[in-house]
Amino acid sequence: MSENTLLQISLKIKERRKALGITVQELADKASVSKGLISQIENSRTVPSLMVLIDIIKNLDIDLNTFFKDINFNKKDAPILVKRKDQYQAFEKEQAVGFNYQRILSKSIKSSTIDFVLLELEVGAHRPMVQTEAFEFKYIIEGTIEYQFSNKKVTLEKGDSMLFDGRISHTPVNMGTAKALMLVVYFFE
Repeated sequence: MSENTLLQISLKIKERRKALGITVQELADKASVSKGLISQIENSRTVPSLMVLIDIIKNLDIDLNTFFKDINFNKKDAPILVKRKDQYQAFEKEQAVGFNYQRILSKSIKSSTIDFVLLELEVGAHRPMVQTEAFEFKYIIEGTIEYQFSNKKVTLEKGDSMLFDGRISHTPVNMGTAKALMLVVYFFE
């Protein structure tokens, strides 16, 4: 299963669960799996077995055909893809306070995946240092953000950009008195 397909399935499961107003634990109980497994599936960290996936989808009260109809299994895509602002998908990436992520677009290109995300950092937002399995590009749309690395700090202001290997421990800090906004592009190999 391609990373892009896994990401699409993960997002659909999370969106449907939230639309139904049920918790991760409630879905796990219905599907007779662990809460941790549902969390890993929703965050694209694991591929469930076919039987588990079917059971989860059925417990989300959605027809299998309906669930899979919009998922692109690497079919030839149209040359132009437009995504409107109201179609951006909010998601949680890690345990963090004040980090509001919105996925703009995820796209597989040959053997790579590119993930476009808007990240809004509230005043006082915080999380521990993290690592990702991707190169990360940051473009500051609004505000002032200090990127903290294990041995270096880089301050970025509106219009500044930065590219780095996400396997280096890092975290952003909003240095301003208002929300900060940045475009983040993850390049997964």
